Amino acid sequence: MFKKKQMEIILLRHGKPSIPSLNKLSASSFDEWVREYNLSGLCASSKPTMKAFSRARKCNVIVCSDLPRSIESAKALNAGDVFLSNAIFNEAGLPVAKWNTLKLSPKLWAVTFRVLWLLGYSRNSESFKEAKERAIEAVKKLTEIAHEYDSVLFVGHGVYNRILANELRRSGWSGPKNPGSKHWSMGVYECEKT
Repeated sequence: MFKKKQMEIILLRHGKPSIPSLNKLSASSFDEWVREYNLSGLCASSKPTMKAFSRARKCNVIVCSDLPRSIESAKALNAGDVFLSNAIFNEAGLPVAKWNTLKLSPKLWAVTFRVLWLLGYSRNSESFKEAKERAIEAVKKLTEIAHEYDSVLFVGHGVYNRILANELRRSGWSGPKNPGSKHWSMGVYECEKT
């Protein structure tokens, strides 16, 4: 009996990035902090897990966002050249606010604005709906690449990987609902090649 070929997409979260100062700041200043964070590469001490190394070596193609932490994580896997790096794969944006009175740590602002974003607040950012629409296009691109190369390692971001996982599953791929939120964690998604 002839066995159909499986395609595989691995959604891997980037390694731990260099994080700008975690000093308390206003919501207005948080916008600049996010810009700095998006320009940050990998923290020098962040090394891929053996599981990530092993999985990367088995993949035929590596794809990542165009943010430095994603690109540097892909290169740290020593599994070959990055096939595609594109903004369509970037982390879902965070909204901003011009609030100056309250000062919180950047981590608390990130959680606050992510929750507000999920509830529909998207000032100066793509909305949740727009991020899902972008994910549909990203999954089409990843599926095209998987169809040609069989196995794709995607080095992405925590929130966006989860949106991609939902879209992959909605599109007929099997795999975990959550690909993992820790740095270097991953989810494996499979689909029969047609």
